[in-house]
Formats: sequence, C-alpha cells, structure tokens
Amino acid sequence: MAKKEPGTKSPRKPLLAQDPHAVREPRANNLEMAIGHEVRTYRKKLGITVADMAVATGMSVGMLSKIENGNISPSLTTLQALSKALGVPITAFFRGFEEPRSASFVKAGEGVNLERRGTRAGHHYSLLGHIENNSSGVTVEPYLITLNAESDVFPTFQHTGMEFLYMLEGEVIYRHGDSLYRMEPGDSLFFDADAPHGPEELVKLPARYLSIIAYPHQ
Repeated sequence: MAKKEPGTKSPRKPLLAQDPHAVREPRANNLEMAIGHEVRTYRKKLGITVADMAVATGMSVGMLSKIENGNISPSLTTLQALSKALGVPITAFFRGFEEPRSASFVKAGEGVNLERRGTRAGHHYSLLGHIENNSSGVTVEPYLITLNAESDVFPTFQHTGMEFLYMLEGEVIYRHGDSLYRMEPGDSLFFDADAPHGPEELVKLPARYLSIIAYPHQ
C-alpha cells in the first residue's frame, strides 16, 4: 500500500491557467469585465446558449462572446437588448462593478465546528472560512479535520466539485474510488469529489489534515 503505484511516472509539471502574480487590467476595463460576467451568469441561469442569445437579441455570436469576455464596451442600446432577452433590468449588469471584495479571517481555534453528513464519533470538522456571493462563480469550503478516535465504520463522501487534502499530523489510509493512499504529514491528495472517498484506516492518531472543497455556485 505505497503512496505511489510501482511503475507510475511522475506527472508532468502542469501549466498554470493564470499567472498568480498578475495584476488586473486598469479600472477602465473592469467595467466591461463586470458587465460580461453578469451577462454570462444570467444567460447560464436561463440555460440558454450564446447562439440562443444571438437569435433573441439580433446580435452576432461573435459580438456576444466579446461582450461576455469583457473585450468591448456595449452601448446602452445593446444593454437594453440584453436586459430584455435575459429578463433583468439594465442595472443588473453593473452589480459586480466596484463591489467590495470579501475576506474571511479565522483566528487559531476559532473555526466553526460542525457535522458533515456521514460524520462518525471522533471525527471533528472545523470550517475555517466562508465567503457568500463572491464574484468567481465558485464556492470554496476549507476545513480542518481532526480524527482522534477509531470507529468501526468510516464516513464515505461523494459530492460535486474538486477536493484537496493536505496532511498535517498522524497517518491515514485514504480511499478515493478504488485507490488507497497512505497519507503522512506533508502529503497531499487532489481529486474529483464525485467518486466515493474518505478515510479507510486510521494508522496513527491523532490525525489532522486540511480539506479544501471547491464547486460551482448552485
């Protein structure tokens, strides 16, 4: 039960989708980005494609794509056509512009303790932060999980999104689908959370690890 199956090659170094040190475009372009984000969000809520929007507004698919990507500044006439097609007031497209961006700071030991479905005795979950209504389109839930008592039945989770684990203390054999991973301090595991997953065996207690779950806004 090794950390890595024999014969497996080390994964290639991935290319980051964005520069973590990038600086946003000047303020003049942020309004276009905010409008585009709102247009895309309302369109997806209605479950319609860009092609459907093109028919409803009389605009080209290319023009709508540029608007959603914040590449052009739409006129009032264009915004009026979009608001009519999406069934929202024109002002709805400006809600994301210059809104305050939230942050969540949690002092050591002050996380919100809660129970997740499938939780067993001796399994403690502390939510380390939560931001509602953020503009990213993604919900992120960071947990500090502490396992300090063995149980005959371990919780198995299965949910939408992605999950990242980082082992801080102890040793746990963790299951993801049909694979088992022996996790020790410093080890990490990143996986599709739609597969059944959870601690399979508690080898060394107490065990603590970070669990960061990310999934699209519902």
